[in-house]
Amino acid sequence: MPEHSCQNAAEPCTRKVPIFASLSDADLSRVSAMIIHRKYAKGQPLILEEQPTDTLYIIQQGQVKLSKMTPQGKEQILHILTAGDFFGELSIFNSDELSNFSAYALKDTRICMLTKTDMELLIMANPDIAFKLLSTVTKRLAHTENLAQSLATKDPEIRIAYMILELSDVYGKNRGGKIHIDLPLSREELANYVGVTRETISRKFAIFEDLGLIELVGNKRMIIRNRPSLEKYID
Repeated sequence: MPEHSCQNAAEPCTRKVPIFASLSDADLSRVSAMIIHRKYAKGQPLILEEQPTDTLYIIQQGQVKLSKMTPQGKEQILHILTAGDFFGELSIFNSDELSNFSAYALKDTRICMLTKTDMELLIMANPDIAFKLLSTVTKRLAHTENLAQSLATKDPEIRIAYMILELSDVYGKNRGGKIHIDLPLSREELANYVGVTRETISRKFAIFEDLGLIELVGNKRMIIRNRPSLEKYID
């Protein structure tokens, strides 16, 4: 897991993350000098649940899943993050913080890291950063509430439709009136995301295909053919 600090390599991180949008070029250069860079291979953990953490992680390149283990010992995926996203922000506001999730690289991933101490200095000099961090926390809480509401329903088709729409919003690309999604998760992970078995999600995908709502291209690509009909599932 190579680690180094390099101002030039850090610039893509500082410029693509919304929390640093209000900083001047001089401030961005100072932030760049603070950043530590690490590379993680696909499947490698960045942090594990219940581990102490004092770091803000910024995804420079790649994808990361945040997940928890349920009391039954199953993985529950909470968020799927991509380049420009960050996590670990709660450790900035709370000392002696233990991570309430695990983070794993979904593909080979480059991470920029800022320590709690450096972030506190940045926030003191640029209070606007704190507001942007809190805005992100609020959005993630809303996402978690929506996920909990989705998981609470007994109808797996509703949960799966909700997940497809979310993946569409984050990863979808409109091509000729159809939405193409390069799926960031395996079939097993997609099942874990919505709390069903792999067999159930494969069966429900087949139903959606028969209805003309989606089209599967292998295991890693999905085409949404009729988004309005999918949206009716979660109304």
